Amino acid sequence: MAEFVKAQIKGDKVVVFLKPTCTYCILAKDVLSKYKFKSGHLDLIDISGRSDMGSIQDCLQQITGARTVPRVFIGEQCVGGGSDVDSLDRSGKLEGMLQAIGSLQ
Repeated sequence: MAEFVKAQIKGDKVVVFLKPTCTYCILAKDVLSKYKFKSGHLDLIDISGRSDMGSIQDCLQQITGARTVPRVFIGEQCVGGGSDVDSLDRSGKLEGMLQAIGSLQ
């Protein structure tokens, strides 16, 4: 399972592991939707309903210290969850982080 998770996380992409009904996942998606990403540079990975969901969350726990979703990766760095992405956006830091990895148009 670690291979699946690590294969998704790339230096020039934003990857969000999420469950569509989760409030904080919706918040993270809404914040990120304000930015114009290059094609293929924003991956929203729905883990709900997957038979390996528990394993994915265990793997996220090992990598990031938390198994809750969303887990948001900017490049290979986990920046946390929905409220973390929201505060990065409000502070103006998020755009710079997205530009730094070359994910924006």
